[in-house]
Amino acid sequence: MNLASTIQIRFPDWPLWILAPIAVLAGTAAVFMGVVNMPPGEVLNVLLGHGSADARLIIGDIRLPRVITGLLAGIHFSVAGLLLQSITRNPLADPSIMGVSQGATLAISIFLFLAVYGFDSDPNVLYLLPVQWLPLVGCLGGGLAGVVVYFLAMRHGLSPLRVTLCGIAVGAVLHALAMGIISGWGTARLEIVMQWLAGSLYARSWDHVVFLLPFTLLGLLALPLLRRTIDMLRFDADVARSFGLSYRRQFSIILLIACMLAASAVGAVGPLIFVGLVVPHLARFIAGRRFALVLPLTIFLGATLVVVGDLVGRLSGGSQEIPIGVVTAIGGAPILLFLLRRTP
Repeated sequence: MNLASTIQIRFPDWPLWILAPIAVLAGTAAVFMGVVNMPPGEVLNVLLGHGSADARLIIGDIRLPRVITGLLAGIHFSVAGLLLQSITRNPLADPSIMGVSQGATLAISIFLFLAVYGFDSDPNVLYLLPVQWLPLVGCLGGGLAGVVVYFLAMRHGLSPLRVTLCGIAVGAVLHALAMGIISGWGTARLEIVMQWLAGSLYARSWDHVVFLLPFTLLGLLALPLLRRTIDMLRFDADVARSFGLSYRRQFSIILLIACMLAASAVGAVGPLIFVGLVVPHLARFIAGRRFALVLPLTIFLGATLVVVGDLVGRLSGGSQEIPIGVVTAIGGAPILLFLLRRTP
């Protein structure tokens, strides 16, 4: 049962009309504000296609792609969490339950390890790392972990409980292997792995936006067509089949979409703690169980949370910014505790 399923509060649709502008305002504020203090007029000039070369570099090449990457990653994590919580009927489901985060971590650890010792003999030259490949490597690793969990669970009927147990088991093994590689590494390159593990939007570029955008469009275009399917999958398999639903096929499709969104986001920005877990519960707390409203609320809440969290990390950390994963963990824990207290 979901954390918010027993809460009888029902709000009208006005939260959607409030949260959508808030998400836009959060993104706008993140573009105008940063470690480098720039006059609002200069920022506007850059957005209008003018401004100095330095201003165009800061706004056009650093802040804008960073903000858009954060918006897209927030959407991916939150929607993936919503889908996984719905079809597994597990209120604690998030991308890590399918081993996606752990698979991406292991893939990136192996990739960087091979890049250091296979292509560069100097373990202290950080800039020689092929970091431009990290999103793709992380996405492939997370996706492969999801496939392994799927086939293991499918052998036992593909029930939500089987998926959860297989995901936990596979994720634990992958995490242990990744930590073994990282702990035995012992080079200066370790700092890049740890930065990625913390979840960060630092140095995200337009390449990351281009990488994430196709997954975003595919996922969001498919979900409205699958709304009834997702509602049916919240019931037991026998009940869903009694409504004429092809349970295994539809469960597999939704699971694939969730893993696709989660794996791409983890590959691009690292595993952001609490986003995929807390945001769906918060959306259901506001909207009840109306999926037609819960889904857009989840999208806007996820995007806003990540962008605001990144802005807080940038402004509070100064030149040594606080990773977004740390901020979302600190901010997400009180929200989750609040929702738990509201649940009888």
